[in-house]
Amino acid sequence: MIKPDIKYCPGTLSEGFNDFGPSCLRNMFFGKIVSCFLPYDSPRVHGKDEENFFDNRKRISISGVQEKFSFLLEKNKLRLTNAGEQGSYILKPIPRDIMKIDQVPANEHLTMQIAKQVFRMEVAENALVFFNNGEPAYLTKRFDVKVDGNKWGKEDFASLSGKSLDNSGFNFKYEYSYEEMAILIHKYVPAWRIEIEKFYSLIIFNFIFSNGDAHLKNFSLLETPDGDYRLSPAYDLLNSYIHVNDTDFALDRGLFEEGMKSPLLDHNQKPTRISFLEFAKRIGVKKDRASKIIELFIQRQPKVEEFVQRSFLDESTKREYLFLYNQKRNQLNK
Repeated sequence: MIKPDIKYCPGTLSEGFNDFGPSCLRNMFFGKIVSCFLPYDSPRVHGKDEENFFDNRKRISISGVQEKFSFLLEKNKLRLTNAGEQGSYILKPIPRDIMKIDQVPANEHLTMQIAKQVFRMEVAENALVFFNNGEPAYLTKRFDVKVDGNKWGKEDFASLSGKSLDNSGFNFKYEYSYEEMAILIHKYVPAWRIEIEKFYSLIIFNFIFSNGDAHLKNFSLLETPDGDYRLSPAYDLLNSYIHVNDTDFALDRGLFEEGMKSPLLDHNQKPTRISFLEFAKRIGVKKDRASKIIELFIQRQPKVEEFVQRSFLDESTKREYLFLYNQKRNQLNK
C-alpha cells in the first residue's frame, strides 16, 4: 500500500492528524475507529478488486455521470455492499474525461468542508479516503438512510418539476431557473420561510465557489420525522470551473424565470448584488436578511484560505481555487 503524506484530518482538515480525527469519527462513523485507508485497489486499476467494483456499480441507483459505489460500515471497516445490502455511504473515485481528474475528490471535499465549517451550512457528512495505490476518493454519508437501514423519503427537484430524460430530453436537469425551483419549495415545504433562506444561501455559495453543476438533481427535499418535507443537506458541491469550462449557473435560465437575458444582469450577463437582491425579493427572502447573507459571502473569510491551504489539492489547483473565489466575490460586490 502506498500511503499519502497526511498532516490534516482527511475529514475535517484539522491540523495534527495522519488519519481521521475524533470529530470526523463521531460525525461520519458513529464514533467508531475507522481508517481512511481502504482495503481495495482503485477501480481504475486492473487489480484483484476490479470485478467487485464492477458488480457494485451495476446495483447502485444513485444517478449522475460520475461513477459511484455503495459502501457500508461493518464493525470498524468500510467495505463494498453485496447484493441485497443497504449501503450507508457513497464512494466517488477519480472520474474520467475532464481536466485535472485527480483533483476532483479533494475539490469536492474542500468545498463541502468550507460550506459546513466556514458558512455553517448543513451538508452531507463527508471525508476523503485512499485506495491501496494512494489514489484519493470522496466518501459521503447518506442522509436518506436511517440507523435501522430504512430510508427517509427523498425527492430531487427534477422529479418535483416533472422533468425526466423521457419527457424532456438529455438536457432535462438543466432546463429551469432557480426562481422556479423556489416556487416548488413554496409548494411542497410547509416551513418554506425557513428553508427558502437556506436555498438562497446555497445559490450564492454555488456562485461564489464556481459550482456550475448545481442542476435540478443536485437539490432535494427530505422527509422529516413529522412526515413533511424540508430542504435536504447540501451535496455535490465543488468548484466545477477547475475541471470544465463551466458557466456561472448550471440551469439554462439562471436565477430568473425569464432567463439569462434579464436586464437585472450586467452587460456581460453576469449577476451582481442587485441581481441577487431582486432574486431574494422574488423568492420570499426579506431584503435585510438577503443583504446580510450577501455581505457574509462578499467579506473576506480568512478561514476559506486556511482550509484551501490545508486541503489535499495540489499547489497550482489551490492557487486557482482561491483566484476564482476572489474573482466571484468581486463580481458579487458590484
